[in-house]
Amino acid sequence: MNADRLPPVAPEVTATLVENLSPRLRKRLDAAVTKLGARTTRRDGDTVTIEVDDETELRLHAPGGVVATTDAITCGCLLAPACVHRAAAACAAPAADLAPELVDGPTAEVPDPAPVTDLASASATAPASATAPASATDRAPATGPASAAGRAHVTGPAPTTALDSASSPEVASPEQRAAADALWSAGAAVLEAGVDGAGAVTQSALLRAAHTARLRQLPRASGAALSVVTLLRAARAGDPSYRTADLVTALAELLGTAHRVGTSSGAELAAVRGRARRPYSPDGSLRLYGLFTEPVVTDSGHGGVRTWVAGSDGRLFTVGDVAPGGVGRALGVADRAVRLGDSALTHRELGRAGLAVAGATVSPDGRLGAGKGVKAVTARGAAWTEPPLAALWEAPPSEQAARALRSTSRYADPDGGGSDLLFLDVELLGAVRESGGSCLLARCAGGVAVRLTVADDDPALAHRDNVTLLAAAPGTRLRIIGRLVPAPHPRLTLLACSHPSGEGTVDLGFDRLRRADLPDPTAPVHPAPPRSGGTGAHSPLYLLERRVEQTVPAGRAALGMLGDVTAETRRIRRAGLPTAAGLLTALCASAARRDRDLFGRLLPADTDGFATYWLAAARYTAAVAESLCSAAWEPKQEGVR
Repeated sequence: MNADRLPPVAPEVTATLVENLSPRLRKRLDAAVTKLGARTTRRDGDTVTIEVDDETELRLHAPGGVVATTDAITCGCLLAPACVHRAAAACAAPAADLAPELVDGPTAEVPDPAPVTDLASASATAPASATAPASATDRAPATGPASAAGRAHVTGPAPTTALDSASSPEVASPEQRAAADALWSAGAAVLEAGVDGAGAVTQSALLRAAHTARLRQLPRASGAALSVVTLLRAARAGDPSYRTADLVTALAELLGTAHRVGTSSGAELAAVRGRARRPYSPDGSLRLYGLFTEPVVTDSGHGGVRTWVAGSDGRLFTVGDVAPGGVGRALGVADRAVRLGDSALTHRELGRAGLAVAGATVSPDGRLGAGKGVKAVTARGAAWTEPPLAALWEAPPSEQAARALRSTSRYADPDGGGSDLLFLDVELLGAVRESGGSCLLARCAGGVAVRLTVADDDPALAHRDNVTLLAAAPGTRLRIIGRLVPAPHPRLTLLACSHPSGEGTVDLGFDRLRRADLPDPTAPVHPAPPRSGGTGAHSPLYLLERRVEQTVPAGRAALGMLGDVTAETRRIRRAGLPTAAGLLTALCASAARRDRDLFGRLLPADTDGFATYWLAAARYTAAVAESLCSAAWEPKQEGVR
């Protein structure tokens, strides 16, 4: 049985069913979930039936597509309704997010998960005695074994003293702080247990905390908790699309948001709370110019397209159509009419034409709404070398990279806007080998060597063939559009380019170049190797990053068995990262620390304290990595390789 075949279950339903189990049945719950996953299912309207055995059936009734009450899950076994089957079915099904992301009739597109606001602004040059990045967290104690031994125990986000509302910014209510405390504790429990130990009972605690946070008007924290649950289930199920780095980010979002609820006020608190709905806001009349169309294929089996357009003022917008269907749907939808007003343009045509839109509505991330009041008619487009599109290529690459990095940051404000696209004029240098394959090397303004990679390796799409063909044409000058890949060296996924002949553009996911399209080289070209990335190219920051990641699958205890990390911290300090060295020492010391009472018995581990160190380390490594990425895009100095 595939979990995707089960209807989503509301978080509070799963939590309630698990909480109502006896201690004996809770111990059997994970095994029951696994066993239920091997059973066959069938759907009849709003009801999905699971055959528990030859004589017993389990039914999930989902009117409206979501199982919203405990009574909607029924079992025919003799122990029902107190059986383990109902809870197992709820745990096997996807967790429903009952707070829709967008309203006002948008074009269909899978929303990106909303990351949390920054908890830290880390500095790689902070003094060694610093606890973490300067603003990493008020919870972060001093690093080092001595300070780890002497710090006070904490139980979650520290409450903020109530202030006079007439003269001071708004602060979180006691109920919101309590909900944040519950989220913190649930997230810390995941770090304590690791993926292997975070079974259905641990997940149900997260779901309960997520439900409570949603009721307390904390949608961002609630969404972060649901993301953690989804990734935990993917990891435990062996989902090939699961990545540990995604769960690291989700856990850091959850813990960081929970912490900041109790310490923020005013506008910062509003950002930390988030919004359950991200509505489309009116934007009047827009004159839009097509840029390109890209295929969208997700690991969850969705497929479609996203067409990028620019306004006369240079703002970027998207028109998307993404739904279940995979790469086959992406190829088909590209030639369907866009769902925007009365326009008859297809997505691929819009990528080279224009639109005049009246009554436009726009989401915070630039998606154009398709409500009934939106009117759109076809208009003349513009070449990439003509105004207003030509202005997109005028900004220096370093400025574009800094802007894109703010958008792609793992902890960026979801309502901050911005785009992760870069618009560059490049000279192709040829293919370059790297670990895991090869990529296309190019040189852009400032002498910066950029690695251009394939956006999607699916053979049904044209990305791989086009990049391979371009790599065989060194010396060719192109105008390109790419998506920033955060790395210690300049790196983009190549999405579109000007046609090598100089006429028109190429959507590299759909259009296929031919060898005849490439210019004949008149002289041999000797590509220059990429310049060194400086400190970031061989930074030992990975020594701290891997300890942060190792905690997630194995839990605190496994990290505590690593032993002495003096050699690693010495290497980190030599690279000029004393804060990273201090965080590594403190993280490992906290993982190994177990106090005893007067009778020599082990006391419970300080899960909150360990979560504090882990959060500071996770946020620090992300901030330093982003800083190194930004520095790599700075113009090359004369005489520096």
